[in-house]
Amino acid sequence: MPSQLFTPFRLRESVLPNRVVVSPMAQYSADTQGLATNWHLMHYGNWAVSGPGMIIFEAIGVEPRGRVTPRCLGLWNEQQMRSLKTVVGFCREVGPAVLGLQLAHSGRKGSTQQPWVGPNVVGPEAGGWEPISCSAEAYPGRPVPHALSQGELTELVANYVTSTRLAEAAGFDLVELHCAHGYLLHSFLSPLVNTRNDQYGGDLAGRMRFPLEVFRAIRAVWPAGKPMGVRVSATDWKEGGWDVADSGAFARELKALGCDYITASSGGTAPDQKIVLGPGYQVAFAAQIRAESGLATMAVGQINEPQQAEDILQAGQADMIALGRGITWNPRWAWHAAEALGDKAPFPGPYARSHSSLRFSDFTVKRS
Repeated sequence: MPSQLFTPFRLRESVLPNRVVVSPMAQYSADTQGLATNWHLMHYGNWAVSGPGMIIFEAIGVEPRGRVTPRCLGLWNEQQMRSLKTVVGFCREVGPAVLGLQLAHSGRKGSTQQPWVGPNVVGPEAGGWEPISCSAEAYPGRPVPHALSQGELTELVANYVTSTRLAEAAGFDLVELHCAHGYLLHSFLSPLVNTRNDQYGGDLAGRMRFPLEVFRAIRAVWPAGKPMGVRVSATDWKEGGWDVADSGAFARELKALGCDYITASSGGTAPDQKIVLGPGYQVAFAAQIRAESGLATMAVGQINEPQQAEDILQAGQADMIALGRGITWNPRWAWHAAEALGDKAPFPGPYARSHSSLRFSDFTVKRS
């Protein structure tokens, strides 16, 4: 019997050749104008030849303040679009993966150094900016952000729409809206951060209102045949915060607006979060959201072994498996998983002789 992991999966008109997804992973390696560089060509090209069913490009800022660092990718102008289009074009030449990108805004966690440099805030005098958020509630150790007015929220929705149109021009198949990890849209959702007393705060419906407005606006301009998903932090891992029941309610609202899947991550709002780590520690969130909303889900978080991934799918806990650190450590994870499960993953011709079925064959070199 074929494995579940290596069966195709349809999202609208896009068909993933298998259920292995390269999760969006920030590289902090754009130039200072937010343009993709040779690093991105290498990074995403590497995944494209390695057999996953889908590759989701890292969080991309919808405006300059939407980046986490001054060296993060942006998508608010034509030049940035063209730099990404080059990478997308190369990936299409070398592999069959569906190509997505994650549209994001860093909110109150923006304007910092690259993480390997240090956790320090980058001030405006050094190329940084004043962070923004739903409320004037600082992430611990960071500056107090500017609380967005209703007029500024309208402008921000327009920025998301512009980036979505540019994503289509760059040739992406899918857009994932980033509503997780303590960044801007997650901040609106979390009662730990959102202290607004207008229509965008207060109860669950109020806190969901702005992220839902953003999704509605970008779904309206994204082609009907192309899928859209949302990454959520299923729980804040802190008492009084956003939780998995809230995530289920959010998923149901998103489904009504045309969302195709949810990626169930967690945490990021509070540094004193109490995360219970372990293999597949977030899978139960994907399963619960899937059961409560009827949406497809993507499981992520310490899923490292092929049989572990297969068991999640066989149990109906999720529809796709997203890999981050594990697939960075082992870029050919999809090949090795297919071999372990007795199945097949896409394999490029130039690398064919490294495949286990041919590795020990007697290749005859013809000489003229």
